[in-house]
Amino acid sequence: MAKNDRSAVNPFTGKKHFDMVNDDKFLQQSYNEYYAMVNKSQLLDNTQDGQIVRNVAIKLINAVNEYLAKIGRLDYVENYYDWDFHLVANNTVNAFCMPGGKIIMFSGILSVANTEEKVAFILGHEMAHALLDHSRTRASAQTAHNAVTSAAWVGSLAMDLFGLGALGNLTRAATNVASAGSQYLLLNPWGRDQELEADKLGMMIIHWAGYDISSIPAFWQSMSGRNPNNTDFFSTHPADSKRIAVMNEMIHEIENQKDFYSQPVLSDKVTPKEEFKDSHEPNTAKFCQKCGAPLEADSKFCTKCGTKL
Repeated sequence: MAKNDRSAVNPFTGKKHFDMVNDDKFLQQSYNEYYAMVNKSQLLDNTQDGQIVRNVAIKLINAVNEYLAKIGRLDYVENYYDWDFHLVANNTVNAFCMPGGKIIMFSGILSVANTEEKVAFILGHEMAHALLDHSRTRASAQTAHNAVTSAAWVGSLAMDLFGLGALGNLTRAATNVASAGSQYLLLNPWGRDQELEADKLGMMIIHWAGYDISSIPAFWQSMSGRNPNNTDFFSTHPADSKRIAVMNEMIHEIENQKDFYSQPVLSDKVTPKEEFKDSHEPNTAKFCQKCGAPLEADSKFCTKCGTKL
């Protein structure tokens, strides 16, 4: 199925995503990179760990399909996402899912993802990136950024041709500043938002697959201890405290049986029932911004880490 043969509205966000790429060329390039890596790697698919990864991936894919069937949006994945997955011998602590559903998990990540639930969270998070079209959105944003920057440079050179060299130099300087600004104020924040989206949808996917998500915040806390990311301005990834807080909020919503079927999982809207609750009852859902622990509404300190709120 071509991209244009399915609805442009993402079933998980309820929105149309920014898109400026040639879909056939984009997917072909992604697949070429994927198979090039697979062909030169030592695959561990037939090992015990490889079978665990395979079984988890199949559970997660089936869970996604069942959810989409319930909301009448199987058109989003049918004949478009060509799921494939491999465990690769590599000490790198990483995993990724390319556009179209091509998943690679490096064996190094099993040193921290040492249970089936943890493997499920890693795979669910990476699958979420693909299902949310994050790679395409990033590529489109970069395309738009390059087009604007190129146009400004061409305009500045035209000023030189017409004897307005000083003005042309000023324009080029402004373009360089704007280019750097767009990197930090547009492209990087976009990446941070995408990571939080993938955390939330990834947790929903593994929840649909029947896994216990209550230990995921603690797992991420231990992961962040290996490579702490305590600030998010000059980074494409959110601060760890922010991610953990979002994870705990997702657990709270699931435990309180939020309706994820009558509206998109990542919808900003609230249901009438939630509107009634919010307008008549105080919202007691509160989380520590440092460790993500749930708190009472009137808490002054976090009872888990001691941080003053």
